[in-house]
Amino acid sequence: MTLFLSTYVNKIDKKGRVSVPASFRNALSGDAFNGIIAFRSYKLPAIEGLSMQRMKVISDSVDTLDLFSEDQDDFASTIFADAHQLNFDSDGRIILPEDLKTHAHLDDSVAFVGRGTTFQLWNPDAFAKHQQTARQRVHDKRATIKLKTDESKA
Repeated sequence: MTLFLSTYVNKIDKKGRVSVPASFRNALSGDAFNGIIAFRSYKLPAIEGLSMQRMKVISDSVDTLDLFSEDQDDFASTIFADAHQLNFDSDGRIILPEDLKTHAHLDDSVAFVGRGTTFQLWNPDAFAKHQQTARQRVHDKRATIKLKTDESKA
């Protein structure tokens, strides 16, 4: 299973290239596509990042919606039409398209934020504020996680 963990802040060079953290590249190494899939988050000022394999899972999930329904069309327009396939260069870098950089307010650095099976790219200052707010919400709600059990052990 591909897991993206931790937060890394990397510099964006003058050509718009940024090095993808080595642990993220390692997590993606088994994917058929040598790079990342990236699209604008529709909820946050961030970029959603994932493997081609995970994008296929999302595609399969959208395919369960009624064909030509408004929901199916909205998800297709929001996710697939907006997605970029960003190849790794020989140094493990990607080039961030201007529309993604503008959406996430990225200038000279980017925070790669692990989210389990996916990751996000954030303006580092904006993510620090978002993370602080999220921590406070979890604390205030006294939120807990119900662990998924492995049914084969039952």
